[in-house]
Amino acid sequence: MNNPSRLHDFVLAFTSLVDTAAHDEAHILEQGKPLLATLIAHDDWLPAAFAAPDPERYQQFLLHCDPRERFSVVSFVWGPGQATPVHDHTVWGMVGVLRGAEQCEEFAPAAGGGPLTALGAHHLPAGAIDVVSPRLGDIHRVSNASAVSVSVSIHVYGADIGRIARHVYDPVTGAASRFVSGYTNIATPDTGQSLPGSGCCV
Repeated sequence: MNNPSRLHDFVLAFTSLVDTAAHDEAHILEQGKPLLATLIAHDDWLPAAFAAPDPERYQQFLLHCDPRERFSVVSFVWGPGQATPVHDHTVWGMVGVLRGAEQCEEFAPAAGGGPLTALGAHHLPAGAIDVVSPRLGDIHRVSNASAVSVSVSIHVYGADIGRIARHVYDPVTGAASRFVSGYTNIATPDTGQSLPGSGCCV
């Protein structure tokens, strides 16, 4: 890391965006994507401690949370072959791939219950940005596209994503279970403040 100001500048710009956009999700996503694209275009700002993989499971590090919890910025770190369960977010979100590549499989609840409907999958190389929200589609499973190397993505969500109740799904039965993901880290890089109740993830 040699340019930590990039995260600082992104947070300032995104704070200004949510100040003006209020609850206009479409505007936030439209204007927020180029801000995130600029951040992930440079791989010289993320501290090594917030890009460290774990041999057992993916990691979710909080980088910044807006004091009013209007958005949070998180780094996800995937070891080779690691994946999330099928899950939702309940809020808008943007995913920008900083290193490596990811695979995203999308699902929808079946009418009347039962197995989830698979909507297809797409590949996200470094520099790509994906969006989620209850309005656009909110259920997916994400995995490291590589079986041999680490991938890192930067996520921006419309809440303190590690503190809100969400759901994991059994794709065979469609059954949903409540979870709160928490975070891997105990302090953020921008403030150094300790996080209450750390612990990650699904």
